[in-house]
Amino acid sequence: MTEQGMDPTVMMALTALILPLVGFMMAATPYLMRRGEVFAVTVPTAAQQDSYLKGLKRRYAAMVAAVSLVLTTATLALALGGVYAGVIVMLVVGSFAILGIGYGLMQFYRAKTKAYKHKQGWVAGAQESVAVVDDQPVPQVISLKWNLLYLPIMALTLAIGVLGYAQMPDQIPLQMGFDGSVSRWADKTPLIPFMPVLIQGFFGVCLTFSHWTIMRSKKWSEPGAPATSALAYGMFAHAQSLYLVVGGLLIAGAMATMPLTFIGIISMGQAAIGIMVAALAMCIGAIAVSVVYGQAGSRVFLRMQGSDTLLADDDSHWKFGIFYVNRDDPSLFLPERFGVGWTTNWARPAVWALLVAGLAITAGFVVAVLVLF
Repeated sequence: MTEQGMDPTVMMALTALILPLVGFMMAATPYLMRRGEVFAVTVPTAAQQDSYLKGLKRRYAAMVAAVSLVLTTATLALALGGVYAGVIVMLVVGSFAILGIGYGLMQFYRAKTKAYKHKQGWVAGAQESVAVVDDQPVPQVISLKWNLLYLPIMALTLAIGVLGYAQMPDQIPLQMGFDGSVSRWADKTPLIPFMPVLIQGFFGVCLTFSHWTIMRSKKWSEPGAPATSALAYGMFAHAQSLYLVVGGLLIAGAMATMPLTFIGIISMGQAAIGIMVAALAMCIGAIAVSVVYGQAGSRVFLRMQGSDTLLADDDSHWKFGIFYVNRDDPSLFLPERFGVGWTTNWARPAVWALLVAGLAITAGFVVAVLVLF
């Protein structure tokens, strides 16, 4: 059976747009990092203007952009040719390829940057970066209470499903290919209205946890300009927390159309396009926040005077430039070294406990969807 209301080519084209977005963020990453870091290596802040290091960044960005362009072109060609299964394969393989090549090139240029740092004699008197962690949330981060707005959206979604239950057919379409053919059905049961609510709830929990990690993160500041950089970091954290709440509510609102497909008011294709548009909007929002603020607020005060002296260095705690391991640091979360956002201190047992808990919750969610629906 085929659903009406969805142009497969449009859906495929929207899907293909994910690749250039991933490629852009990966190619731009070296330019979004904090002033005292180049390819996950600590350098003097004035070194951002060093011609050799600028050349490394340009070559990295050009290669990642070239790979992204080739993969995007191939994916769009498959979409226009109607090879829909190929688009999905290219989307998954292409995204991992961009990320893998990007991080591989980062390791290559990280080694060059470390060698250049040694050649230039950039050595810090202190082996730790200036940052603090305490029991108080970052003042600029919006309250976690804003995540309670998921509840009325979930309640509305459930109400639509319950009130429209009598109009639902005996067989409910749950999954559809990009050609409009329904590939999975479920028997009509009283649990059906709860399925989209379960998905919204899981999504909301994940984003609320991300919001919480921002509040509990180590608050970074630059050694040479602690007050100004701390303000920039606060602005960055505020923007990221606001983005999470707004973007999450946008996705949850798009998911609220799922019960309407069960009733037959709109097609699955129309609902899918709405969810895809919301997801793309969230991706574009992430890029916008990253470009405007930079990692940890690095782009807020671009014209701050740099220093030729390396004031602090914690390179030894960053394994491969992306994994932070420091038993002497009590913080669980801190800003990433290569990327925009936050990472974890893998030396803390609590981080591993949170990882196990997250995997358990995810597994429970998947099992619930498969068993109950």
